[in-house]
Amino acid sequence: MKVLLISANTETVNMPVLPLGLAFIARAAENAGHSIQMINIMDPEELLAAAERSIQAFAPDVIGISVRNIDDQAMESPKFMLGPVRSLIDVCKKATDSPIVIGGAGYSIFPEAALSYLGADFGICGQGESAFVNLLEQIETGGDPARIPRVYQPGKTPARYSEPHLLMPDDDLPLPRVHLSSPFDSGAENLWMPFQIRRGCPMNCSYCSTSAIEGKIIRKRDLAVAVDMLSEYQKAGFHNFFFVDNIFNMPVSYAKSLCRLILEKSIDISWRCIIYPWKLDDELAKLMAESGCTEVSLGFESGAADNLKNLNKRFSPEDVRQVSQALKKYKIGQMGFLLLGVPGETWDTIKENFEFAERLDLDKMKVTCGIRIYPGTELAKTAVRQGIITPDDDLLFPKFYVEPGIKDTLKPAVEKWMDKYPNWFW
Repeated sequence: MKVLLISANTETVNMPVLPLGLAFIARAAENAGHSIQMINIMDPEELLAAAERSIQAFAPDVIGISVRNIDDQAMESPKFMLGPVRSLIDVCKKATDSPIVIGGAGYSIFPEAALSYLGADFGICGQGESAFVNLLEQIETGGDPARIPRVYQPGKTPARYSEPHLLMPDDDLPLPRVHLSSPFDSGAENLWMPFQIRRGCPMNCSYCSTSAIEGKIIRKRDLAVAVDMLSEYQKAGFHNFFFVDNIFNMPVSYAKSLCRLILEKSIDISWRCIIYPWKLDDELAKLMAESGCTEVSLGFESGAADNLKNLNKRFSPEDVRQVSQALKKYKIGQMGFLLLGVPGETWDTIKENFEFAERLDLDKMKVTCGIRIYPGTELAKTAVRQGIITPDDDLLFPKFYVEPGIKDTLKPAVEKWMDKYPNWFW
């Protein structure tokens, strides 16, 4: 079959993001014998025109569209991002009768609500390689897509699945400049190439949507295969990599083995990752630095012990301090994340947060007031109990939680404090 794959993301907030998930889908479909064409264009108007041109020239049998973001998570004036995606789908529908399949991280959080809003024919929730290939087979043979786990159709209940059987796909990783290429003018040397070798997160933070996207069980790729692919990307001219695994440092043994393999293979790269501030020892920090790590995202969220408990974090403020010190010892840059207004927040805990973040003295600090409420989370249950949302709210249009007692005065107080720190930002 001929399959047109379109990245619907046109946002460049913080840093340009390449459609890694869509690239995995492309490689899996190609390996299954299908003919693939991909569109990855950041200009919204040009994206619509390119989709129309590709449909006319390529005549796809199926169109797959990746939805990365639902909104920008900004409480003061949230930007809803599905309107342009619906416009893209409307353009596709006018140009062809071929079925449209949507998927991606953003879609997977709201599989039924987003499918209804966008008006697509199918939606794939979560990990999509095998599900998409199976769906193509059912469409081609006239089979029953309802039998495929995690495939949604309007008005139908998807087949159930057991998460322990949701294994890491055996498909090859996307090839550089084939399945994963940049639409930006900057050359490969300036681009941070996304790279994923683990999926799933067992931490179960009270507000997090990761389990809806990737599940709660960590699945790992064979490290020898992953490092060989890193070498292929380096040979193709890419030098900077962002390991987008939700928790780079877990399991610790796996992270250490990865660093050692990069060193053994003499792969000269720079890389970033996401660190859970717990169980990162001096040996791992040293290996990370030696193998090319230059910066980490340190999601500590709060410096108040009570807040961390309310967010269901496994670490303490002291754990955060120790992890940060280990990274500083080896000159690894750190961007911290501070989340204010969490359940139970008081002016005392806000002061704790500020003073703790101050003492950490990180290179950059992203501060967020209010938490985007996602369905199925403990935070959503708290918001229902407090009357902030209703039990039947699908939450597709963004709603936010701020501890009621501080809601009206939180932002002005934070702005005043942030004036002292040029490296703190919203």
